[in-house]
Amino acid sequence: KSRGLGDVYKRQAEDDAMAKSMKYTHDASTVDASARTNPAADQTCANCALVQGNDGDAWRPCQIFPGKAVNAKGWCTVWAPKS
Repeated sequence: KSRGLGDVYKRQAEDDAMAKSMKYTHDASTVDASARTNPAADQTCANCALVQGNDGDAWRPCQIFPGKAVNAKGWCTVWAPKS
């Protein structure tokens, strides 16, 4: 099996200072939807405009966390819908 881009980068830790400031979590289902600044119902790193890499990869590079990969099922406060 070929490696995705997310396998090349170090995985973003939830307890990292920057991740904490962005309220990053590996599991978007743990986020209270009413606390989100954007009202879109389905918000995960996989459908965020800032994530890079291949659809379907479990870990993908993110423009917010340079050199790190985020969990495709994750979420942070910078989430933006793909256009």
